[in-house]
Amino acid sequence: MMDTERKEIDSPEVAGYVEFEFDLPKALLHRLIEVFDEISAAALSVTNVNEIPDEQGVYQLFLDGALVYVGKTDGEAGLRSRLSRHATKLLHRHSLSADKVSYKAVRVFVFTAMDLEGDLIRHYGGVKMLSWNGSGFGSNDPGKERDTTKVKLTNFDAQFPIDIDREIHFPIDADESAASILARLKSLLPYTLRFEMSGPKGRKPHADLEVTIPGSLNGPATARTVLAHILSVLPSGWKATALPGYIIMYKNDARIIPSGLVVATAP
Repeated sequence: MMDTERKEIDSPEVAGYVEFEFDLPKALLHRLIEVFDEISAAALSVTNVNEIPDEQGVYQLFLDGALVYVGKTDGEAGLRSRLSRHATKLLHRHSLSADKVSYKAVRVFVFTAMDLEGDLIRHYGGVKMLSWNGSGFGSNDPGKERDTTKVKLTNFDAQFPIDIDREIHFPIDADESAASILARLKSLLPYTLRFEMSGPKGRKPHADLEVTIPGSLNGPATARTVLAHILSVLPSGWKATALPGYIIMYKNDARIIPSGLVVATAP
């Protein structure tokens, strides 16, 4: 153990007595860094990640061998869940090949309240030295209120925007409802697809989306072609907009979306 991890405290001389303080956070950080250095990184693939227990711990992500992200689990998601979500987020991105990203993960059996993530980030030079920390990489869907916010150039989604023209296997049967098609597409895409519901907090799709979409769509498709296929028969006012990290589809949406591009509109 390093001398900096323990120390005797100057105290009044008392027979058979001394005060001792053990710096547990520093000792844990020191050993954790050693463990990370000792293990080899593995490709961030769903196959590899599925072998990891879904337990509490910390992890690192590397792009072309360079450390870009340090993260930790929380009470809702363990290492497998967190890394699986990251692996999915890397798919269908411009200027980013998922096979160039690797990871190291360490399960911490005694996961205390200590800020292991913050200590590790500071050890590796802070957020300024880890390009994906602080870039929104680990964030979930920011919600409708953030659609009108201009995405910063340093944001992960701005650096590696989604590719809505990536081919997907997505057959559409004749006379399937727009709501059904959108629900299936949402579950397939590796990024968020958000569309209008029956109300601000509604769980059912907007009534317009119950319309059946005549004709089928076979062979290779893309998110763009599927949305255009749906919008071609929806009432006027509907449009789909692609932002750097996700797609939205609303009716009579007059908001200005500074970082969005219209994908398709209803006739």
